[in-house]
Order: sequence, then structure tokens, then C-alpha cells
Amino acid sequence: MKKTVLVSGGAGFIGSHVTVELCQAGYDVVIADNMSNCDETNYKGVCAILSRQLPFEKVDFCDAAAANALFDKYHIDAVIHFAAFKAVGESVAEPLMYYKNNLDSFLNVLEAARSHGTHVLFSSSATVYGEPDNPPVTEQSPRQEATSPYGNTKQMCEDFLRDCVKAYGMHGIALRYFNPIGAHPSALIGELPRGVPNNLVPYITQTAIGKRECLSIFGNDYPTPDGTCLRDFIDIVDLAQAHVCAVTRMIDGKMEEPYEIFNVGTGRPVSVMELVNAFEKVNKIKLNYRIAPRRPGDVMAIWADPALAEKKLGWKAKRSVEETLASAWAWEKRLAEAGK
Repeated sequence: MKKTVLVSGGAGFIGSHVTVELCQAGYDVVIADNMSNCDETNYKGVCAILSRQLPFEKVDFCDAAAANALFDKYHIDAVIHFAAFKAVGESVAEPLMYYKNNLDSFLNVLEAARSHGTHVLFSSSATVYGEPDNPPVTEQSPRQEATSPYGNTKQMCEDFLRDCVKAYGMHGIALRYFNPIGAHPSALIGELPRGVPNNLVPYITQTAIGKRECLSIFGNDYPTPDGTCLRDFIDIVDLAQAHVCAVTRMIDGKMEEPYEIFNVGTGRPVSVMELVNAFEKVNKIKLNYRIAPRRPGDVMAIWADPALAEKKLGWKAKRSVEETLASAWAWEKRLAEAGK
């Protein structure tokens, strides 16, 4: 009998890619989203890639009764929770909004999962490491004080999951992402930010297509090889496949501890300037960019040690930065053709 996975926030950037990979691995998927930060573009793209309609429920997970009703309606074996606000700068300006949405929604998911015997996979973040002393970071690297309310909600939700696993006999995994970029090779789903992008690659592609006049590179005076920040940029499809490995580990009873944490990154640091140069080279485009002052809250250098995920999940990032940047540009061009 097929296992069913609920993907909260499944119409968004990461959720849509994870849905495709889950379905292609043989899982049934229920997508749930309140559509507060996306439109139907990625949902329609998922259905086009899979050549079938998937169950879609418009649900706000901050509504406990609605969340529980969803678990009553479907027999859900595992839930992957993406439904959260995610802009660092916005979280600094609107901390109450972030705490209410991100914490309430996950608490309601945990309550429903507890009462229905459902495994929980939490979408965490490398922001929990703060500014690390000695990158690369392992899962045992200390969590530093969060540099934003957004990062703080990720730390708190990890703690919620850990404590619920311990108290209620549940099973849970937290995946700590680094910097997801790119789009599906079909160019049918990808990153579609509302308003001004908060992430680097959509700003690069929007500048290249003419939506944005100029790309700002925040700081070139860091003590790094070229003065710009170092990051671990991971292809969105590679990232999505890590979720399939983690869900399968839970459902198949292969977990070694009831609560586990894995880094999901490439292990390769790439500077902001290197990424810009790589985009220009692979797509044969000259970007209009400028050097701007450092941005408050930016971490100088962070990248993953992904050895544990390779050893325990059997997962490893495969796609090159060049391949990923080509997919991001193909997606941006498709959006332009669609008038978006």
C-alpha cells in the first residue's frame, strides 16, 4: 500500500520540488498551502511535470482545527512542514508576525501528528548555526544565538520537535538547509518571490531579464578570498531528493534515534562574486551590478559538512553550480514568456 506524505507549504519553491521527487519515488502526496506567499504557478507546474492532478487543500496551519481536520481526512504517514514566513529582514521588522505564524503553525502540525501517529520532517535552516567559528559546520557544531527572529523560529521549532519526540514517542527529523538555488530542469517550477527578492539568485535572474535595474553585492571587504561572503549553494532538486531519503528513513523504521538532524549542503564554499561570475559565464550574459555596503545580519562564511547525510541517508549533492544557474535562467525566461 502506498504511503502518503502531507507537504505543508507545498505550493512554494522548496515544497513544489519536494512534491515532484516524492511522487516520482512512489509516494502519494497531499499539498496544503494557504497561498499567502505564492500563487498557483508551481502547483500547476507540479501537475504538468507529473501529468496528473494532485490533491490540494487550502489550509492555514495556524488554524488548529483546520490542521487537525486535514489529518482526519487523509491517512498521513509523514508530514513535511514548510509552511512558514522566511524573509530575514522582514522578520527583524515584524518579529511578532514571524513568531505567531511560524511557531503556531508548527505547534498545530505537531499536535495533529501526535494524535494521528504521523512522522514529522521539519524544514530547518543553516541559520541555526549563526556566525560559525570554524566552517564547515557539522550537526554537532554549536547553535549560536540567532541573528534574526526568522532564525530564532527555526531554533525554537527544532526544540519543539525534539521535546515532542522525547515526550510522546514520536519520530522526527530536522533537515538544516544551506542555500537552495535553481529550478526544475523542466523549467515548469522554480523560485517565484513576491515583490523584491530576498534571495541572491532570483535577484540575479531578475536583473538579467530586466525586471531589476542593478544587483547589489553587499560588501567586498570581508576577510575571504575575494572579499565577498562565502555560502553553500545547493541545487533545489538535490535538496528535494534529500527529503525523499529522510522520509523513507522514517517510514521504513531505519532511524537510529527517534530525533535526528542532518545538514543538507554541498560542502563546497562559493563566494557571492564567484556565483555572479559563474552566472554570467554559463548563460553568456553581462550583469549590471554594484558593490554596496555590508548588510546587517549577514554571516561572513558558512558551508556544510554533509558527511552525515551521505553516510546515514545515502544522499549526496550531485549537480554543479553551473548546471543549477542555467536552470534558474531557463525558469526566469519562462516566467517572462508567461508575463510574470
